[in-house]
Amino acid sequence: MLSIVIPLYDEAESLPALHEELRRVLDALPHESEVIFVDDGSRDESWRVIQKLRDADNRVRGIRFRRNFGKAAALNAGISAARGDWIITMDADLQDDPAEIPRFLDAVENNPWDVVSGWKRVRHDPWHKVWPSRIFNRMVSRLTGVRLHDHNCGFKIYRREVFERIVLYGERHRFVPVLAAAWGWNVGEIEVHHRPRQHGRSKYGVWRMVKGFLDLLTIYFLTGYGQRPQHLLGSLGLFCLAFGSLGLLGLTAAWGITRWDNAMASVSGAATEAVKAAQANDLHLHQRAIFYYSIVAVLLGAQLTAVGFLAELITAYRAGERPPYLIREHLK
Repeated sequence: MLSIVIPLYDEAESLPALHEELRRVLDALPHESEVIFVDDGSRDESWRVIQKLRDADNRVRGIRFRRNFGKAAALNAGISAARGDWIITMDADLQDDPAEIPRFLDAVENNPWDVVSGWKRVRHDPWHKVWPSRIFNRMVSRLTGVRLHDHNCGFKIYRREVFERIVLYGERHRFVPVLAAAWGWNVGEIEVHHRPRQHGRSKYGVWRMVKGFLDLLTIYFLTGYGQRPQHLLGSLGLFCLAFGSLGLLGLTAAWGITRWDNAMASVSGAATEAVKAAQANDLHLHQRAIFYYSIVAVLLGAQLTAVGFLAELITAYRAGERPPYLIREHLK
């Protein structure tokens, strides 16, 4: 069975045309199918349109939120309600072409892939969306090692079991291939046809890029150090402690040397001018910027190390709730 999950927000104008295209594609497939529209708190007539589509097509299902909770929440609700062995996610703005659905099915049937992401090689969006997205995609690929051209593309197909391990929230929906690869699922990519927006306007602005970058850091930490947080936090803490400690030791040694020189100059009865020059070079620790940098580094290092220990305690305490591995198959 194939489930198609479509999150939407104020897309009443696009839904009838989208459903008609989906109907033609699904009628030609040998699979049983369902289409789940998730209304993420729309302010227009989107829910009324979904109700009409349901009356005309029993494959249509609908979920309506009380308010706007975000795309990840909408996808999570739709995927939780899905009954299919394979789940396709796509946008409701008609920019994703339903005619690509058979190609996604061919990709998973003819390749050992559990997740297949779409790649909008030719993208019909404004430049101020395209170029930041390309930079972001390169950054994600480099940091995570999951090299896809278009992590942001919402047109994807997943094996259902992937979401038995991955929970969507925040902005994590764009990182499902990364999270899936971290658990050992096979991730692939196919080029898809992208179309210009016909109705309404994009719901994403500059703030989305900021949130995406912050989520990328979170994903990098979870996939690289989720089971061993002290390896990252402790390493940073030890580096700060070492830097701060060396700085303080160096300052202490310099302070001692200048004090010694001043004492020797006074004892030896050196010329008054020489004594004054030595005293002018006397080191007062609190007057040097490196003193404060070293103190801050020591404190920061101690805090990072302590946080790392706390994270390790939490990880150890919750280790029994979900095993940190995923078995592909059993031989019995």
